[in-house]
Amino acid sequence: QVNLVASGGASVQAGGSLTISCGNPGGTSRFWCMAWFRQASGQEREGVATLITSPRTTTYADFAKGRFTISRDIAKNTLYLQMNNLKPEDTGMYYCAAGASGSCSTVGTPYNYWSQGTQVTVSS
Repeated sequence: QVNLVASGGASVQAGGSLTISCGNPGGTSRFWCMAWFRQASGQEREGVATLITSPRTTTYADFAKGRFTISRDIAKNTLYLQMNNLKPEDTGMYYCAAGASGSCSTVGTPYNYWSQGTQVTVSS
């Protein structure tokens, strides 16, 4: 059974940092690819980052490069997204996804499992 649970969202000041997490009680080792997405109010969902377990490969949306880091702790069954130098435009609901078919991408890849969202609010 898969039950992705995202957590760690909070309200932070611009320039601050935040790490959000995504866990699955049944473990995450079965997922060769995991990803983070976000959706701002009134806007389309957009991809943030992906992580392939082996070979370890990460990809980032342009807005995330240099500021965000996706990582994974297999032993803790947890996927993380560390976000630094946060901006007001980073505000939104963040979701993790797993169970990709085909390529590991945030565009065009169907994911079978999604977490509920965790809210990140960045104030100026």
